[in-house]
Amino acid sequence: MTAAGHARNTPATGTNMPEINGDRLWADIVSTGRFGGTDKGGVTRLTLTEEDRQVRDWFVAECRSLGCTIEIDRIGNIFATYPGENPSLPPIAVGSHLDTQPQGGRFDGILGVLAGLELIRTLKETATVLRHNLTVVNWTNEEGSRFSPAMMGSGVFSGASRLEAIDAVQDQDGTTVQTALETIGYRGETPVGHVGFAAYIELHIEQGPLLEASATEIGIVTGVQGVRWFDVGITGTEAHAGSTPMPQRDDALVAASQIVLAVRDIARRHSPGVGTVGFVAVGPNSRNVVPGAVQLQIDMRHPSEEGLDLMQAALEQAVGAIDAKVVLNPIWSKQPVVFDPAIVDAVRASAGALGYSATEVVSGAGHDAAHIAGICPTAMIFVPSKDGLSHNEAEYSSPEECARGAGVLLQTVLQIDLK
Repeated sequence: MTAAGHARNTPATGTNMPEINGDRLWADIVSTGRFGGTDKGGVTRLTLTEEDRQVRDWFVAECRSLGCTIEIDRIGNIFATYPGENPSLPPIAVGSHLDTQPQGGRFDGILGVLAGLELIRTLKETATVLRHNLTVVNWTNEEGSRFSPAMMGSGVFSGASRLEAIDAVQDQDGTTVQTALETIGYRGETPVGHVGFAAYIELHIEQGPLLEASATEIGIVTGVQGVRWFDVGITGTEAHAGSTPMPQRDDALVAASQIVLAVRDIARRHSPGVGTVGFVAVGPNSRNVVPGAVQLQIDMRHPSEEGLDLMQAALEQAVGAIDAKVVLNPIWSKQPVVFDPAIVDAVRASAGALGYSATEVVSGAGHDAAHIAGICPTAMIFVPSKDGLSHNEAEYSSPEECARGAGVLLQTVLQIDLK
């Protein structure tokens, strides 16, 4: 026993392994779904909105009730720290994000934050004392649905983005990030990047079909695909739909459709790359007017930088071959990430110690962990997603799947704490 009368962390095997409370974790998932809850059981909780403020307030209050100190930095990232035995050691961090897509789900990001909260509750009720402090992080604007780019809070924290530039980013209504932070009361005073982590582990739903299809319980995430975003502007000539002969039309939407098909075909040729046109704006958007202007937003992803280079070159070639006035503008990119082998091994050993089936996967989606991997040892844990759905109100992982993931997260933290 320590001087305070608590059990030190020891290798967690057999009967001395602390166990998370899966029912309590599930209750939190259900409870937080009310902040921005939709009629179909999903959540619309865009970053830095009133709904986001409500769930942030709930999270802060829960963590404080467990004895955590709370720090909020200038970009609104929340750091809830539960004390360990040696505060001079850098903390072990876990977490994810609480914001969602419009008509999104209750699990994407949310599971990682709530699992971190459940870890603290488990440590407290079992009187388990880590050597390191344990910090649970809620990163600001992971989704990028209201403000672009995505993974904004972790990007500023890691140095990938400048705070001053991000402060000035506007949403579609002209509200800046700085104003939105101040409006909901989460423009913190703590300097960005105020702390270094011994390690960062992020639990997340897979957001894809592989684990469910293979009946595998845990995904050991070895890295994250690289991402490149492009904006495309196509200019044609508006004309009357009834009186303009087909050979004389300069139809911007027809040209745009060729680009959409090109994105699909490029991704198919460069498997396992993926390509998506997820936004289209047509002007003047009238039934009886030949479209004169179209805006597209393109997302391309690949596990390798070489693959991304080839996909971008193919896109540029396809755009150049179209008989129309087209402007292709690269607006954001994130290199592929390979996670720390030692932390990946700790996840693998933890899944094995708990008797769960596991397989290595590369994340197709971007995550805050991709930024944090650049500044400290990092890895991720996946649990299955029903039908592979995410960014959807039908997004679902079962109580048992969520509990397994949280259990592997706890076991991984315990392993890292002993090193």
